[in-house]
Amino acid sequence: MKARNRELLALIPASLLLTAGFAAIFIQRQNLLSNVSLTYGLIFLALCLGAHIVLRLTLPSADPYLFPLVALLACFGLVMVYRIDDTLARQQAQWFVIGLILFAATIIFLRDYLLLERYRYVIALGSLFLLLLPRVPGIGSQVNGAYLGIHFAGTTFQPAEFAKIGIVVFLASYLRDTRQLLVTAGRRFLGVTLPPLKHFGPLLVVFGAAMLELLVIRDLGSSLMFFGGFLAVLYVATNRLSFPLIGLLLFALGAWLIGTHTPHVHDRILAWQHPFRASLYNRTGGSFQVAQSVFAQADGGLFGRGFGEALISYPCQIGGHNATCPLLPAAQTDLIYSVITNELGLFGACGLLLVYLLAIERGFRIAMLARDSFSKLLATGLTAVFALQVFVIVGGVTRAIPLTGVTLPFVSYGGSSIMANFVLLALLLLVSDKARRDPL
Repeated sequence: MKARNRELLALIPASLLLTAGFAAIFIQRQNLLSNVSLTYGLIFLALCLGAHIVLRLTLPSADPYLFPLVALLACFGLVMVYRIDDTLARQQAQWFVIGLILFAATIIFLRDYLLLERYRYVIALGSLFLLLLPRVPGIGSQVNGAYLGIHFAGTTFQPAEFAKIGIVVFLASYLRDTRQLLVTAGRRFLGVTLPPLKHFGPLLVVFGAAMLELLVIRDLGSSLMFFGGFLAVLYVATNRLSFPLIGLLLFALGAWLIGTHTPHVHDRILAWQHPFRASLYNRTGGSFQVAQSVFAQADGGLFGRGFGEALISYPCQIGGHNATCPLLPAAQTDLIYSVITNELGLFGACGLLLVYLLAIERGFRIAMLARDSFSKLLATGLTAVFALQVFVIVGGVTRAIPLTGVTLPFVSYGGSSIMANFVLLALLLLVSDKARRDPL
């Protein structure tokens, strides 16, 4: 069976899952099976078919499984966000459509993605500008101590989601030209290869500026993604384990300094270490969110409580008026994985992670198949950033690492994340098509 036919066939289970998910929610809420769920499933399938036709016409040799895996994640996200908030789900569906349009536009107008190499410094400067936007007075917004978004056209936009793609493009392009010089012209010290400053300096300047800006806006989750992606691309480019090891040591030192001298970060670390301590649990901005995340996951058990059964909010009194207070803060964004674990259990959550692992495996396979250095480094960096984003949010809600404010790709509510990740997906498929059309 041809690649595109396999892709078309694989889109059907995603649409069926979306139909079944909405049907389960309708039954739970109204004890009634509505044909609206079938309508939603057909609309979702039609949208995916539109993207499939674009791929069939423009990238006939691209990986046939990556887009269906993303469609599966997206349908899962639409169902979960609808279960949490109907209004947010409608907005999420609109962002999904816009994301598909950006996906198609990237493929159509960027067929020769190698042109990105020529504009690497422009792309790098644009990415650095995007990272600084949330600190601009009047348009930037602060949430939980971090400057993550800007207000634009009545909505909130997170520039870091697109900046991560630009930084990866710059890293892949620059290391393509200097990777050999970083190894052959380097000096050995105590058995470790030190890259020459002449060639490593521009890379440090751009990437160091990006990391500094992320610290200024206090976006810790994006900092970890950027740094991890940088180390992954650097290792693949140079094939020297000493480079990422030195980077990890520097990261550990920097994390210790920031964690002990920055109050906002220190509070996050305390909440991670002692989420059930009463003084932290009851403090504003303390460990309440982390603790409730752990409680929700434990309550789900192995098989979960069922769709719509998670206790996300409770009735309360605010200013003498009846209101609804969140029991699981930011359930549609930061803690959506906790809601999934509560309603579908450990088995359901592991199934979701398996889909992510399959998508990540396809991304790294694309990098392995790529024939030119820029394509290989680009696919590696994009996949590494995507994988680290999943690790950062899942690790945060499960207390493997401190909780930071990033989204679960294609599942959490957020227009910036969906649009940026669809562009990321389009770039990976562009690399895949070129690699499969030009075998050795």
